[in-house]
Amino acid sequence: MAETSSTTVCNSKLHLNRAAQAKKKNSPSNKLWSMERIALGDCGEIRDRYSRNGSCIFKMPDDDLVSLFPRVNVRDPYKRLGVSRDSSEEEIREARNYLSEQYADHERSRESIEAAYDKIIMGNFWERKRSKINLKSNLKKKVAESPPWIRNLANMVEVPSSTVISQRAILFGLLGVWSVMNPAEGGPAFQVAVSLAACIYLLHDRLKSLGRAMVLGLGALATGWLLGSFLVPVLPSQIIPRTWSLELTTALISYIFLWVACTFLK
Repeated sequence: MAETSSTTVCNSKLHLNRAAQAKKKNSPSNKLWSMERIALGDCGEIRDRYSRNGSCIFKMPDDDLVSLFPRVNVRDPYKRLGVSRDSSEEEIREARNYLSEQYADHERSRESIEAAYDKIIMGNFWERKRSKINLKSNLKKKVAESPPWIRNLANMVEVPSSTVISQRAILFGLLGVWSVMNPAEGGPAFQVAVSLAACIYLLHDRLKSLGRAMVLGLGALATGWLLGSFLVPVLPSQIIPRTWSLELTTALISYIFLWVACTFLK
């Protein structure tokens, strides 16, 4: 009788344990999680995908669960970053930074975002470069189709690098500041002589012809001085400071012509 009672108790406990396990298995929290094997990437890499409430997370080798960028395999870089083709570089950079921050823990997603950004930036760079080349080609074509006197003028002009242009602009700008800060009764004659000498020196260094350098330098000084002599008296008095004499203003205009001559003429 005792043996039968003990067997009954054991069967009851076993029944209760099975019922508890079945209840736990069918609980809502377990139903939220389902696992399936899927292939990801071009190499057919297999990983465990867990889905919960419609969001996908991946179990990495270090057992960390990180998000996958949903547009990781989109071929169009603009669509991959979620921007339009007429977006500015600032907007594209903001989209890249936002997505990189969101998926910073997933290496493949981060690499896909960076690759799309690099492709857009390099595409814009080459497009700007091609447009500049086309602009120069169109300009040369128009000059070639122009009358002879325009072609002769164009042949006298050579555009140097931006560094040379800025350096020579600074030189003659400093001469202008020197003339304004140290005015003389008869005008800045010494500063004008220094600017003429600098112009001839720079022309000779580029053209390797002292005679042509002197002709161009003296011609630029004379043109600037004559233009300033006729232009300054007719300008409104509000434009020119009262402390500036006619000679000083004319000298400043001459500096501009000397800068143009030693920078662009050949």
